[in-house]
Amino acid sequence: MATPTRPGSRWIAHWDPEDEAFWNATGKKVARRNLVLSVVSEHIGFSVWTVWSVLVLFMGPEYGLGPADKFLLTSVVTLVGAVVRVPYTFAVAVFGGRNWTVVSAALLLVPTIAAFLVMEPGTSFGTFLLVGLLAGIGGGNFASSMTNINAFFPLRQKGWALGINAGGGNVGVPVIQLVALAVIGAGGGPRVLLGIYIPLIVVAAVLAALYMDNLATLRNDTGAAKDAVRDAHTWIMAVLYVGTFGSFIGYSFAFGQVLTGQFGRTPLQAASLTFIGPLLGSLVRPVGGRLADRFGGARITLGTFVAMAAATAALIAASAQKSPALFVAVFVVLFVLSGLGNGSTYKMIPGIFQAKALAKDLSGEAAASYGRRLSGASMGIIGAVGALGGVGINLAFRQSFLSYGSGTGAFVAFLGFYGLCLALTWSVYLRRPAAEASPAAEAKPQLSHARV
Repeated sequence: MATPTRPGSRWIAHWDPEDEAFWNATGKKVARRNLVLSVVSEHIGFSVWTVWSVLVLFMGPEYGLGPADKFLLTSVVTLVGAVVRVPYTFAVAVFGGRNWTVVSAALLLVPTIAAFLVMEPGTSFGTFLLVGLLAGIGGGNFASSMTNINAFFPLRQKGWALGINAGGGNVGVPVIQLVALAVIGAGGGPRVLLGIYIPLIVVAAVLAALYMDNLATLRNDTGAAKDAVRDAHTWIMAVLYVGTFGSFIGYSFAFGQVLTGQFGRTPLQAASLTFIGPLLGSLVRPVGGRLADRFGGARITLGTFVAMAAATAALIAASAQKSPALFVAVFVVLFVLSGLGNGSTYKMIPGIFQAKALAKDLSGEAAASYGRRLSGASMGIIGAVGALGGVGINLAFRQSFLSYGSGTGAFVAFLGFYGLCLALTWSVYLRRPAAEASPAAEAKPQLSHARV
């Protein structure tokens, strides 16, 4: 059974989710409790991270900021959220998953209170940038949460568990947009929105402190980080995650600004539409993980990129026709596809390193331990690089609006990148190798959709 390192401790010494008897007896209950509380904390983290996607809608002409300034502001927020994902990943191994969840949740008070204090006309653009930098720490909660939950669940359920964890966190994006819509509709200001979240942050930290657990098996291992950095698959998956999560978070920040800047929608009109795409994209992320569990992550990821490329082409056409209805409809579809891809790509990560363990002739707990070690370390790198895609998207929109007065130029660039991602997915994880095609050839271990 799961045993603490000392009586009354929140540290669990023995944890073997691949052992079905252990899993059914005690592991499942403990893992699911930690999953639920992880989702709560990560959800609030995403809300704080993306709060500036709606705060910029409150910032009318009296704030003295143009579209390019707002895209730069949201780019800075996204950048910090991407960078802090790396140290947040390894903080779990240093402090423990439960302990770091408490700390990371409590830290969200800093950017929220800071934004509450400065949100008024007359505040300098430099001050807004500085406070935006602080909000970026909310993006780090995802990385530590995913690394922690990855260790709790067996390989056969990682796609589902990671999808639930990430999807529940991602829902923080549309939820804060919905809350903002309600605040705007009621005639409230940005400080009302921020004030709602301050007590929620305290609740998330307290719940984590009372009911979550640390796994002693998640030890600090700098060697795992070095091995993950040297492994080519870490960087290949990082590129693919730029295409899926980078799109999700980048579009979440930019959608409302594109509607106001390109189609002349008011903040209230934009807020009434912007939550739909992130909401659906978040809800389908577990579906992407479940489909990857059943059919293979690479297959689902490839299909996702094909569909995302087609949707982006449709967005270019909608922009050319100046059709806001078509534009919004296709943008929502693009959010859904990015959510599916988020789930399938994250399922691929533990599958890839498990397949590599089998290729090294490891088996049983030795193979599972190898897979957990490298997949946990690589998730921080992949998550950080993927989030940088959101920075690229906002900077691309900024340049497109400066050059063309619309987002069309940015969408052309995104279309090309999705083409690169689908080619990469097929060539590395789905293309049948020549050795496999020859019956006489010596069988060699090969990563494939059947396992990843």
